[in-house]
Amino acid sequence: MANTRGRRELCSETDEKMAGKAEPECLVFYVNGKKIVEENADPETMLLSYLREKLRLTGTKYGCGGGGCGACTVMVSRYQPWTKNIIHFSANACLLPVCQLHEAAVTTVEGIGNTRTRIHPVQERIAKAHGSQCGFCTPGMVMSMYTLLRNRPHPTLEDITEALAGNLCRCTGYRPIIEGCKTFCGASDCCQSNGNGLCCLNGDKSEEVEENGHAELFDREDLLPLDPTQELIFPPELIIMAETQERRTQTFRGERITWVSPVTLEELVQLKAKHPSAPLVMGNTNIGPDIKFKGILHPVIISPIRVRELSEVTQTSRGVCIGAGCSLSAVKVLLEELVQELPLEETEVFRALLQQLGNLGGQQIRNVASLGGNIVSAYPNSDLNPVLAAGQCTLSVVSEGGRKEIPVNKDFFVGFGKTALKPEEIVLSVFIPFSKRGEFVRAFRQAPRKENALATVTSGMRAKFIVGTSKVEDLSIYFGGMGPCTVGATKTCQELIGRLWNEETLNHAYRILLEEMPLPPSAPGGKVEFRRALTLSFLFKFNLEMQKKLREMNVVLEDIPGEVSSALRPLPRQLQSSLQEFQEVAQGQHSQDPVGRPIMHRSAISQATGEAVYCDDIPKSLGEHYLAIVTSTRAHAKILNIDASEALKLPGVVDIVTAKDIPGKKFRTFSGIDEELLAEKEVTCVGQMVCAIIADTKQHAKRGAAAVKITYEDLPDRVFTVEDAIEKKSYFEPRREIERGCVTEAFEKADHIHEGEIRLGGQEHFYMETQTVLVIPSGEEREMKVYLATQHPTYAQESIAETLGIPSNRVSCHVKRLGGGFGGKVTKAAILASITAVAAWKTGKSVRCVLERGEDMLITGARHPVLGKYKVGFMNDGSIIAADVQYYANAGNTGDESILVIEKILLHLDNAYNIPNLRGRSAACKTNLPSNTAFRGFGVPQSMLVTENMINDVALALGRPAEEIREINMYKQVSLTHYKQEFDPENLLRCWSECMEKSAFQHRRKAVTQFNQCNRWKKRGIAIIPIKYGIAFAEGFLNQAAALVHIYTDGSVLVSHGGTEMGQGIHTKMQQVAARELRIPASRIYINETSTNTVPNTCPSAASFGTDANGMAVKFACETLRHRLEPVIRANPKGTWESWVKTAFFQKISLSATGYYRGHDLFMNWQKQEGHPYAYFTYGACCSEVEVDLLTGDYRNVRTDIVVDIGRSINPSIDIGQIEGAFTQGMGLYTLEELKFSPSGVLHTRGPAQYKIPAVCDVPLTFNVYLLKGSSNPHAIYSSKGIGEPVVFLGSSVFFAIKDAVAAARKEAGLSGPFTLHSPATPERTFMACATPFAQMVPASKPGSYQPWAINV
Repeated sequence: MANTRGRRELCSETDEKMAGKAEPECLVFYVNGKKIVEENADPETMLLSYLREKLRLTGTKYGCGGGGCGACTVMVSRYQPWTKNIIHFSANACLLPVCQLHEAAVTTVEGIGNTRTRIHPVQERIAKAHGSQCGFCTPGMVMSMYTLLRNRPHPTLEDITEALAGNLCRCTGYRPIIEGCKTFCGASDCCQSNGNGLCCLNGDKSEEVEENGHAELFDREDLLPLDPTQELIFPPELIIMAETQERRTQTFRGERITWVSPVTLEELVQLKAKHPSAPLVMGNTNIGPDIKFKGILHPVIISPIRVRELSEVTQTSRGVCIGAGCSLSAVKVLLEELVQELPLEETEVFRALLQQLGNLGGQQIRNVASLGGNIVSAYPNSDLNPVLAAGQCTLSVVSEGGRKEIPVNKDFFVGFGKTALKPEEIVLSVFIPFSKRGEFVRAFRQAPRKENALATVTSGMRAKFIVGTSKVEDLSIYFGGMGPCTVGATKTCQELIGRLWNEETLNHAYRILLEEMPLPPSAPGGKVEFRRALTLSFLFKFNLEMQKKLREMNVVLEDIPGEVSSALRPLPRQLQSSLQEFQEVAQGQHSQDPVGRPIMHRSAISQATGEAVYCDDIPKSLGEHYLAIVTSTRAHAKILNIDASEALKLPGVVDIVTAKDIPGKKFRTFSGIDEELLAEKEVTCVGQMVCAIIADTKQHAKRGAAAVKITYEDLPDRVFTVEDAIEKKSYFEPRREIERGCVTEAFEKADHIHEGEIRLGGQEHFYMETQTVLVIPSGEEREMKVYLATQHPTYAQESIAETLGIPSNRVSCHVKRLGGGFGGKVTKAAILASITAVAAWKTGKSVRCVLERGEDMLITGARHPVLGKYKVGFMNDGSIIAADVQYYANAGNTGDESILVIEKILLHLDNAYNIPNLRGRSAACKTNLPSNTAFRGFGVPQSMLVTENMINDVALALGRPAEEIREINMYKQVSLTHYKQEFDPENLLRCWSECMEKSAFQHRRKAVTQFNQCNRWKKRGIAIIPIKYGIAFAEGFLNQAAALVHIYTDGSVLVSHGGTEMGQGIHTKMQQVAARELRIPASRIYINETSTNTVPNTCPSAASFGTDANGMAVKFACETLRHRLEPVIRANPKGTWESWVKTAFFQKISLSATGYYRGHDLFMNWQKQEGHPYAYFTYGACCSEVEVDLLTGDYRNVRTDIVVDIGRSINPSIDIGQIEGAFTQGMGLYTLEELKFSPSGVLHTRGPAQYKIPAVCDVPLTFNVYLLKGSSNPHAIYSSKGIGEPVVFLGSSVFFAIKDAVAAARKEAGLSGPFTLHSPATPERTFMACATPFAQMVPASKPGSYQPWAINV
């Protein structure tokens, strides 16, 4: 080794042995400033369950259990004796073993502020900026931001987005969260150079906005200042312990696992020799999920986090040696420092690693995951390993046999999750060399989501040129995602070494590389052609990088052509300021009247402090049991036997529940189709509920469920895909059909006829709170008190009563709030509640059931996948005269709400277009997949995408812009829909024209064309999409609502109504309604919960009709009360509200009233094909512009403008939040989210690691929302309109913008006319549709010649 340049240490506790007190055997740590001494720590206990169950700190939420959603984020603080520094970092409590917390201080959301004392500015700002809707993700968001502020009190916008990258939200669309956090930015960097010198913090948006006096959604001046002196101090006792106590090995023994934490390298080596199969756990980001999700058991776990040598950093003249135990965040900080300090030519490997580290996991994962752990995990699609291998890095390995150096190369990775390391060997450090003159290293990756997603393909490439020439002296190319482990392109490199780097050489290399990187068509992970083509794309990008470098060194004289150099430019990523315009309240409206004002969600502060109570936050009662569901592992089979004997022998297991235990009805009937609660004789999908295990704890119940053995006999004729169902005529009846005009005759008159199809994948609800229910038997007269997360308490009440064979008046269902619903907490929530009630009935004890994220995704179904086929007749001028559309929806194994979904699909097939001859047919296909169910939009997002794709095809066939074809065919005057309901499209046309104007569409269309002419490998696309969405239930009886309002003698008011709060703000709006009608401040009004014993016979909170119906009921109740109080008020006009109420009480005037709203009498007669199924329509239009990287299929949403007609908004902040959240969910549906099923019907995607919903990185860079001004709606309360569902479809504007960009790419490839792009337009589909030379080089596998990893259902 050469002389050392310096020495650094990162992220470790000292192993200095000080004389004095011996370390106690117990675990000592602090939580929110309070000392915790734990003498019986179980290695399987994670901090999350410890906080929630033992310390009763329920603000930290369970969202996924695998570190993928950030709902459980906490801050961990540690003291470093050797630097005398205290470090703070965010971490996922669900992955953090309590055993690792010795001498740590944990801060949870409860520890930074609460409503009883003082809330923290982070909590306040996220709440006031309207960044909390359902609120389940909010504590995690708060803690990620709080940790950032502890480290950087004046963060940049980039710091904020990086800190929040590991946190998911399903409600808001992220913009308001970012807006709230952005208030902590310094004025100089808050807008990150927006280009116009204006600042978001003082409300500047543009000159036009200033002139118009644009109102803001929240007051940025009225915010608590950030005062670092008010934060919790690090416990001095922990500093003293770290400085004075002797370190010694800690051992903790649990039921199944022994945890050993050594303090010296010598001890560690001895332990590993004694227990060679024991894993080393630093961050638990790999072993933890394996234990939890794969059932892998390690009898011994070694945790070397206190071994100082694993965190040492030594810099030499040849490079830097980084301890294998250093966290990835610490490595990132170190490399950033080195890049600043060292000459540029020496930092090639460092910069390539930094590029990968920036996208590897979320901040919480990087803070705890270790460099060594990441390497030896040997994931096939590792981000770092290809770069380390290409960069000629080496590992220092230690064992009882001594130390040795092992190069990271193709021989080191030997298989899936396997390396050349011997079981007893430990990676001590990683040596990363300085690069030399003429040596260049680059990293590439493509992932399903831009950030916090496991990569599809990664690559590290290194080229070294003979100085002064373009001749290749050495070359290393490695890939991840191209086999069971990291693989090297040895042949390709050998062919290029010694040759001049030029186009001829590289063209030869592409062919060799394609041969060298084969993937069988059935390879795990699928996307085979895409993955193979990506290797070529990455090499092409590397080629351009090298050409650029050679030009900079004057080795070659030719510049890269400007249009080609776009391949090297990253996609734009800088967030810009956004607008939210809404109609202000009328002049003269009383200041106390909150209707029409942007009032904060009534629970936002409580949600931000962690005080808001969700179902699983309810304290555990004495003797309470836990229920775990056992699901089918076969898609279609007879149940021969259920053997629970082994399960019942396990510790803590109490009993089993099967269909035979159900005292009443064993099935639920919906739309005339029965669904078994628990399968008794036959299963019809993987994931069908068969039985359940009751145990004393969640862990024991899960182990018991895993031990149940079910014997099956497989049945033939499994049906998985829509095509299977069509072939076998497997449908749920009735199928539906509707026709206007005469389609057959019209086709004969058309100038052109085109036939096409589009497939839409399903979509997981991914509500942040999984399905949860708690059933408490009262022990008296068969009463059951049920707390659950459902959108339809009455349906759950009815289900439980029928299941138990008792009257509904014995069952009371209570819903405080839901952590998101989106339609997924209606039918399955009732079935789960019924099963849990049977368990409570059988045991006589309280029983709780909380589904794991993977179970929830497997059991509860999703949005219906749809195959749409169409035939369209159109004229030369673009007018469409006939269309015949057939929809096939994959319903799954039971009917659920599928018939209603296919009906709504047909009712919306016209969208905004007056097609004189229109026929639609729809069928719900019966398959052996988990039953699909209601999802926000209820079939409309599928229906309209098919229609809009048809319009798009017409435009492509005629060679005209799609927006022209859309405008030509829109409804223009008062018209009848295809089901003969009259409506006026005036506001539809206004939304369209305003969106065109606000988005500067025509100007930007020209700019997009110009951009595409100047850029070969990046293309932009722009699209504008309209919507006409019917509001209310077509089944008229579902439009009724009731409310109960009490006025207490102190003047306070309690409102109860039938709607459930799931983030849509219905309770806030009801509070506003009551405040207006009673003419009192909203602060006097409280809404406790939704319960069946206060308001009976409620209808579901769905169909964007909750506010319309319940609002009228609350209004009527309050009107009744105000009318009763009028004589008292007239007698004492100068009195106060309190005095009037007291007087009324003494005068024996009732201060309690019910309100009942009958609702609209809506109907649809399918025999006559006509009806009046909707109360009114919500209109809107959305323009989105994207930029697509043709070499990877990645895209960035550059700008989105939405104009929506929602009448007169009751609460603009809530309505804009609904618009933004719905758009983002729709964008996920159409561009990102994929449910993957195996050929045997097994769901592959069972959590955030495999299933990607939009994250902070997916927010449009500019996101403008405009509420149409001057609109009214006589059909709903206060002239408002329902808004929860319609805008989901407008997310398709991103899909069509991508398709527009793809069309530009195809044009350059010599392709024109309509083409197929199925939804979602993932990077894979986008890339393949672009038909680049690299995509075309990869031979397609012949369908039917192999079994694919996943099927299109």
